[in-house]
Amino acid sequence: MVLAGVAAAAYFLCSRFTWHYDDPLYPILNLMHDYLPAVYISTLIIFWLAITLLALMRPYRYIDDIVAASEQLTRPEGEPIELPGQLKGVQDRMNLLREESARNAAAAREAEQRKSDLIVYLAHDLKTPLTSVIGYLSLLRDEPDLSPELRAKYTGIAAEKAQRLENLINEFFDITRFSLSNIELEPEEVNFSMMLEQIISEFEPILAAKGLSWEPDIAPGIRLICDTDKMERVIDNLIRNAVSYSYPDTPVRISLKGQPGRAELKVINRGKTISADKLERIFDQFFRADSARVTATGGSGLGLAIARQIVELHGGRIWAESSGETITFTVVLPLM
Repeated sequence: MVLAGVAAAAYFLCSRFTWHYDDPLYPILNLMHDYLPAVYISTLIIFWLAITLLALMRPYRYIDDIVAASEQLTRPEGEPIELPGQLKGVQDRMNLLREESARNAAAAREAEQRKSDLIVYLAHDLKTPLTSVIGYLSLLRDEPDLSPELRAKYTGIAAEKAQRLENLINEFFDITRFSLSNIELEPEEVNFSMMLEQIISEFEPILAAKGLSWEPDIAPGIRLICDTDKMERVIDNLIRNAVSYSYPDTPVRISLKGQPGRAELKVINRGKTISADKLERIFDQFFRADSARVTATGGSGLGLAIARQIVELHGGRIWAESSGETITFTVVLPLM
């Protein structure tokens, strides 16, 4: 319609003038007049081709803009990605993707740095118990006249240091398993109440050595379908964490209650209050709530991270709370 209007206006304008043979435009206009339908159709086709070409070129320009912007995705630093207004949705998604990629890269670097630091700590810690074991065993070998009391004392110290050495080596295996493989479950039906009571009894010597005591409150007959080995590891990690971070001569409370459709396990101990920011990260890989106790506790910072993974694979939840010098870990698992 626009083209027809323009052609009609041009024809009307040209017809208002008197053209002579010597006018430069006369031959052209006369030819166009003689072939007016053909000229009109040709102009229409040319106009249509031009419009079509412009319409086809627009997506290619957008593609060029997107390709240029995609190069910025690999550069976390710098100005935000900007695209034409018609690509506002694509622009927002690319900026979100860029920010998420930057956060993931930073988290990966932080985790790798914590892992590297941990390996350095553990490698250093290996030397101390190994030196002690060698020293006391050499003393027992080279001093045959030692009294039975001293011999028993040195043997006990060597055994204690050897156990410490074994724990540190196990930490290395934990790091490797957690980094290179996914945990797979082998579920079976188990009396969770009896399982928990048995684990508690095995920890009595460890609690007694630190002056701690049990305050159990375990409901009988609670049954679950779970991987017993993996779930035992969860409980083991929670108890060891409570023992490591409890004040001396305080009770460790452990309770198991049956709720509608679920079982609720709590491990509660008295210890230094954990701040809110540390509680948010306490289940992260290689995180320590108290980094000053690396050597004392011997933990790798993986125990709680692995515990969370195991609990979530069972369809449960685990979280920590701390206030008033009380630390509470709660595990909720679905019943059969």
